[in-house]
Amino acid sequence: MRVEEAVREVLAGAEGNAAVAVLDLSTGESVQVGAEHDFVTASIVKVDILATLLLQASDAGRSLTAQEERQASVMIENSDNAAANALWDAIGGAEGLAKANLRLGLTETTPGPGVYWGLTQTTPADQLRLLQAVFGEDSVLSADARGYLRGLMGSVASDQDWGISAGLDDSGSVHLKNGWLARSESGLWVVNSIGRVEADGDTLLLAVLCDGQASQKAGISLVEDLAERTRTAVTDG
Repeated sequence: MRVEEAVREVLAGAEGNAAVAVLDLSTGESVQVGAEHDFVTASIVKVDILATLLLQASDAGRSLTAQEERQASVMIENSDNAAANALWDAIGGAEGLAKANLRLGLTETTPGPGVYWGLTQTTPADQLRLLQAVFGEDSVLSADARGYLRGLMGSVASDQDWGISAGLDDSGSVHLKNGWLARSESGLWVVNSIGRVEADGDTLLLAVLCDGQASQKAGISLVEDLAERTRTAVTDG
């Protein structure tokens, strides 16, 4: 079954909006479904924040400070918001993120206003571009910076190891960052999951985004269903 068919079959019975972007690094083929909708990032933007910090540090010819490393670790591994607040300030907020995103190749992402980094708007395609900057070799991020980000995404807290990791057996591996947010105006949930999955001989970069979900649990279920069906379709295809 093709990826488009598998994803649209799931979406046919889903509430809200959802989208998938996947790149098979084994073949170079990519597929996007639902790309016409913009999504709020919630905490997946923390990968972008850290990529920006690493770019800025490289420009300044310095390593991250011990404090920045501590904040980066808990921001990615534990999704700590206080650490994200501090590093958002450190990179210069929305302006700093926007400048870095031009270099990272992100063309469809609008940083959140003021202190609201979680309200950054993005698309599945741009999240795939971000993942290529982190996991690819042709990147403005140095090899050390890419390795550092990959290491953190490969060691997220066990209670946050959901999303694109769904359905993996012991032979598979995943590096991910998830995001979840209840929108104050509607009470509906945004749930996102991005990262790299290695399974069944394939290495995939995968972004699954959804909003308008009745609960966090419902959003996680939809994201995991989409991720698993996408991965299976790529493997079978």
